[in-house]
Amino acid sequence: MRTSGILLPVFSLPSRYGIGSFSKEAYEFIDRLEEAGQTYWQILPLGPTGYGDSPYQSFSAFAGNPYFIDLDTLKEQGLLLAEEYEHLCFAEDPQAVDYGKMYELRYPVLRKAFSRFDRQSGDFVSYCEREGYWLDDYSLFMAVKGKHQNRCWTGWEDAIRLREPQAIETYRASEAEEILFQKFLQYEFSCQWSALKDYANKKGIRIIGDIPIYVAFDGSDCWANQEMFRFDENHQPSAVAGCPPDAFSDIGQLWGNPLYDWEYHEKTGYAWWIRRMKKSFELYDVVRVDHFRGFDQYYCIPYGDDTAKFGHWEDGPGMKLFSALKENLDDPAIIAEDLGFLTDSVLKLVKDSGYPGMKVMEFAFDSRESGDYLPHNYDKNSVVYTGTHDNQTLKAWLDELTPQDYEHLMQYAALERVQKEEIVWAVIRLTLACVADTAIIPMQDYLCLGSEARINQPATLGTNWRWRLLLGQFDSALAKKIRSMSTLYGRNC
Repeated sequence: MRTSGILLPVFSLPSRYGIGSFSKEAYEFIDRLEEAGQTYWQILPLGPTGYGDSPYQSFSAFAGNPYFIDLDTLKEQGLLLAEEYEHLCFAEDPQAVDYGKMYELRYPVLRKAFSRFDRQSGDFVSYCEREGYWLDDYSLFMAVKGKHQNRCWTGWEDAIRLREPQAIETYRASEAEEILFQKFLQYEFSCQWSALKDYANKKGIRIIGDIPIYVAFDGSDCWANQEMFRFDENHQPSAVAGCPPDAFSDIGQLWGNPLYDWEYHEKTGYAWWIRRMKKSFELYDVVRVDHFRGFDQYYCIPYGDDTAKFGHWEDGPGMKLFSALKENLDDPAIIAEDLGFLTDSVLKLVKDSGYPGMKVMEFAFDSRESGDYLPHNYDKNSVVYTGTHDNQTLKAWLDELTPQDYEHLMQYAALERVQKEEIVWAVIRLTLACVADTAIIPMQDYLCLGSEARINQPATLGTNWRWRLLLGQFDSALAKKIRSMSTLYGRNC
């Protein structure tokens, strides 16, 4: 079946309180998706973020971001009073998230809600028991982290850093209130997200979620499961993740995430990965697995290096992992993010898995790209994008093309001298018209926005993960235009 959808992170939704959340505006966005005849809403990882604000560097592979909890819903539950939050200025610019203000203002409001919460609620108690396999460690981690002025866990005193049983028990007792607060946040996140997802599903909208291949070093997964990673005798990474130099960066990308000890994971039958994917399919209908090629071979950078120039490739788990997932999950709907330089073995892994891979229209007309992304070469079992969260918006991308690449695009799309917005819509048309089963368009491209709406520029800090949709931008007229074009190319749900 031919389908289409829109990519918009939750944090990019409009709202009155500084960041997109599970608010009425989220429900209205789903209504617009239905009006536009779409099948999918693709989002970015939902985890709690830290330094750098990246959803790909979360404090947990299982937890949700407390910033997404809707304050108005808490008021309706009797946990907040309007005068406790409606006057607060969570952001000066309605088009940009101010994460500093989020941290300073949001948590005090959430603590007020917690002060009125019924801790003996049967639903809450059941939730904590059901999710205890990750929630207990995560809530303790966040409590201890707060006690240490939010320092990375490697800076804690040895007893708790190394998880000595007596230290664990001591902190569980001394930080019991903070631990319970962290569990409350996860409970409210879960309740609100479940309600929103159910609403989307009833409207015929499926959620595509995104899980990073790696977890953050400064996160509960690393602290609580140090045996799963390639750590040395001092509990420091022996090597970290990234990407090698290429035509886009002569120093590569140094992500800094710890690498997995794949021999350990194989011995456990990939138990942690199975739990992680099962949790992902509770949150999403379809899961996009980031950096899929890293499961075939991953780039290994010596710990302490300032760049990714001196790394090397090592073999990943390959089909052994995905066979284990298929045995333990009921026909998981997975998208393989197979972008970048693809070797024959990576291509074989994608084929053997049966998962649809990704195509990016911007890459098709960029001569620096080694892959062949021209749409006449696509296969049906793929998901095509104009661009992803890591790419420039279409409108800004046009300004960055070389004259030769620009001319190639104009010839391919049979365009002459036209306005830039017409070229943007022509690329969208190529995307929707191609043979790929699924087409996903970022919201910014449908709005013909420029570089101010870019979500992320890899290997940079300070201005990423901030762009927000304004109220009224995704209006009925645009929804009708999207529906019309989706219908034209057989993608109307």
